[in-house]
Amino acid sequence: MPMQTARTEPIEGQKPGTSGLRKKTKVFQRPHYLQNYVQSIFDGIGGIEGKTLVVGGDGRFFNDDAIQIILRMAAANGASRCIVGQGGLLSTPAASNLIRQHNADGGLILSASHNPGGPDADFGLKYNGPNGGPATEGVTQKIYDRTKTIDAYKITASGGIDIDTLGTRTHQGMQVDIVDPVADYAALMERLFDFDKIAALFKSGFTMRFDAMHAVTGPYAAAILEDRLGAASGTVVNGTPSPDFGKGHPDPNPIWAKALMDEMYGPDAPDFGAASDGDGDRNMIVGKGAYVTPSDSLALLTAKAHLAPAYAEGLAGVARSMPTSRAVDNVAKALGINCYETPTGWKFFGNLLDAGKVTLCGEESAGTGSDHVREKDGLWAVLLWLNILAETGKSVSDLLAEMWATHGRCYYTRHDFEDVDSDKANAMIDALRARLTDLPGTQAAGLTVAAADEFAYDDPVDGSRSTGQGLRLTFTNDARAVFRLSGTGTQGATIRVYLEQLESDPARLGLDPALALDAVASAALEISDLKAMTGRDAPDVIT
Repeated sequence: MPMQTARTEPIEGQKPGTSGLRKKTKVFQRPHYLQNYVQSIFDGIGGIEGKTLVVGGDGRFFNDDAIQIILRMAAANGASRCIVGQGGLLSTPAASNLIRQHNADGGLILSASHNPGGPDADFGLKYNGPNGGPATEGVTQKIYDRTKTIDAYKITASGGIDIDTLGTRTHQGMQVDIVDPVADYAALMERLFDFDKIAALFKSGFTMRFDAMHAVTGPYAAAILEDRLGAASGTVVNGTPSPDFGKGHPDPNPIWAKALMDEMYGPDAPDFGAASDGDGDRNMIVGKGAYVTPSDSLALLTAKAHLAPAYAEGLAGVARSMPTSRAVDNVAKALGINCYETPTGWKFFGNLLDAGKVTLCGEESAGTGSDHVREKDGLWAVLLWLNILAETGKSVSDLLAEMWATHGRCYYTRHDFEDVDSDKANAMIDALRARLTDLPGTQAAGLTVAAADEFAYDDPVDGSRSTGQGLRLTFTNDARAVFRLSGTGTQGATIRVYLEQLESDPARLGLDPALALDAVASAALEISDLKAMTGRDAPDVIT
């Protein structure tokens, strides 16, 4: 096979994380940049000769061109087979399912998740392992190390490959299977949930709105909700994937899914609303006038999962990322199952899932999933909610009120300070870290710090230790504040401040969340000195 020599294009000092490498689209379009990263992946996993890979993405700008490059490189590197979603489309959970279903050796998923898309926006690429989940830290390190030394890549000299027509074809000796991106995933969902019961719910007059946000879950939601379950035509809105996501921001939260929120809080609101993100792994759940925080959603799904066929025998355990609220901890305790607190990053859940220690897992950034794949799964969460609604006959508001009355309510919010100067953001975190041991007993905004630490995690499966996972302040009134720098952006830094207040008094379960969290928000800002050190006096996004 022809081998093209390429100059080294450094990955700008950024180590790919569990979400792979994310940069501006124009960076990936630089000569040899994508090729060098793809070759680094192939070399970092020990080569791909004779191996089978799954390839697909969320349809954002540059998706098609990037897939053509990946397929030509896979052939030149000796791969035996590539399984590609028709038109280059695959949601991230669907890709995970295909890897597992076909016993593939891994997959390349093209996405920047919930980040905007377009020629001036963001692009991303990540490698998922044979279990269908994000690469382990060890593999990621090998890929990163290779990016620093690579000086050549292999690519076939032949032209493009038809990825729009279903069927099998051959490219330079490599088999290329173009598959329906929805069919296998939809079949999996039908095995997990009681589709007859959900269909009967829709037939009874139950109404729903699903906002696909011009992203990859549009075809999945239309095929499952409207075609298979009988939801009314038009239930799925913004359902055609767009290279720039309709010039929107495909992040399913009340800010970017404002049109859905307005409808769900309006006079003619449907019974149930949901949204998903760019690559289909996140979700937002909202009832009539009732937004469900991701933390509460995980807790509710844990409490009621047994109502769906796949989880009828109960859960082995549950896991949440550290910044996620402790609502699910209370549910797990009542169920008598373990609740694991992990760092942010789905690979930590993957270890627990592979070991059979947990069945459900979730994170505050709108990701929930189970052991059916090794990624978070937005549409899966929506279908589990629908199964629960169908079995109980209760509204979203009723289910939440019932859970809060039983387990208490964790008022929760996340404040994102976006595009902060990286030096200032790091200086703020470093200064707070240096003061952690002196903070217990400190008073601010009427609250007293009970404990302060930097979260570290000892993996119960592989024994690895992960440090530097976020700064935690716990107050004497069951309140908590967490500070983290986000690694999901492509410029500047995002400071995330997570605020939580556990309330068990029945008379205080219906407070306005902003009011319930006012004291801990003020205390967190005062103790961190965030305004003085960054110049920011208000968050850009409140979730």
